[in-house]
Parts: sequence; structure tokens; C-alpha cells
Amino acid sequence: MRAFIFDLDGIIVDTAKYHFKSWRIISKNFGFELLETQNELLKGLSREESLERILSWAEISIDEFERKKCLEKKNELYKGFINNLSQMDILPGVIKLINFAALKGIPIALGSASKNAHQILKKLGIENKFKVIIDGNSTSKSKPHPEVFLKGAQILGINPEQVIVFEDSIAGVNAANKAKMVSVGICKGGKIENARFNFNSLDDIPLEFFENLI
Repeated sequence: MRAFIFDLDGIIVDTAKYHFKSWRIISKNFGFELLETQNELLKGLSREESLERILSWAEISIDEFERKKCLEKKNELYKGFINNLSQMDILPGVIKLINFAALKGIPIALGSASKNAHQILKKLGIENKFKVIIDGNSTSKSKPHPEVFLKGAQILGINPEQVIVFEDSIAGVNAANKAKMVSVGICKGGKIENARFNFNSLDDIPLEFFENLI
């Protein structure tokens, strides 16, 4: 293995809860109560696709102007929630893997649907650790399409089959598999279907695991 690509939400930082809070507020304006189980299905999707799915669940239709207003409001709410992020919010195991990658000369990239990735990484103080950042502003297709990961590998100049991807969503794992990369699912107390390997958290992955793959 010659490179690592990390998803953002649920892998580096737990911002999924803020997406959920934001979408819940938007959904209530439709008279719809968004459930946590439904929110799980929004992981890895773009803001536009998430709204489409919520509107489908709510069985309502809105015009383009209202859609734009909803998307702007959701982003405004989300940015407000993440404004106070700091290094204390970095999930366990992230720094360990970043340091291991640096020690071994393994470049790391970010592959996320988030359009606020740069802002979040800056807040966490680790933006400069990533050689490449591919986010929702630089892709046109969302996971499970492999575009975000293939683009990362291309910019790194590394064969996709030599890349390990860390994901916490089914869509993300499927995207990594389609890119022919090694998918590592991170799911507390369970497994992500189709992931090549599964762990409860990044912190639970022994460094020997990477030594063997390398």
C-alpha cells in the first residue's frame, strides 16, 4: 500500500451529528420528522442529494427557489454548529495514523462530499497534514460513485489498487471498492457491508495491520 485516503465525517471528526441536527431543523419546516436511521442513509451523499432524499421521504415537492433556500439554510446551520471545533474533536486514532503515515513516507489525502472540508480541517489544526484534499467543491459525482477517490489517487500519482480508504458509510465503502481500492470500514459495534476490512474505530487498528499490507 502506498497511500491513505480518509473520509471526513465520522472518520476524522464526528460532524455527522451536526448534519443530522441541521437536516432535522430543515425537515421540521416541511412537517417531517427525520429519523436517525434515515440520517444514516444520508452519509456520503452531497447536500443536494440529501435534500432530494428527504423530500422523497416527506413525500413533498418544492420549486427550485425553495430548494436553493433550503440548501443555503442547511449550510448556514451546519457552519454554525462546526464553528467551535478544535483539536479536541479529532476522533481517536487519527493522529496515530497520520504520524505513522509520515514515518513511513505514505502520503495522505481526504476524500469527502463535504463542501466545508477545508474549514473543518483548519479548525482541527491538521489541514497541512493532507497532501491532497478532494471535497464536494471539486467533484461532480457523489459516493457510491468512485470519482472522489479516483481523483485523489490521480493527483497523488498512485495506482488506485495501492490505496487504503477509511470510510464509515456504505456509500463510501462501495465507492472505494468501485475504485478498486482497499476499503476499511469503521463502524462502532458492527460491520459495514462489503468493506474489505472492518474495525470499531481507527484507534482499534493495530499498526501491524498496515505493516502487513505494505
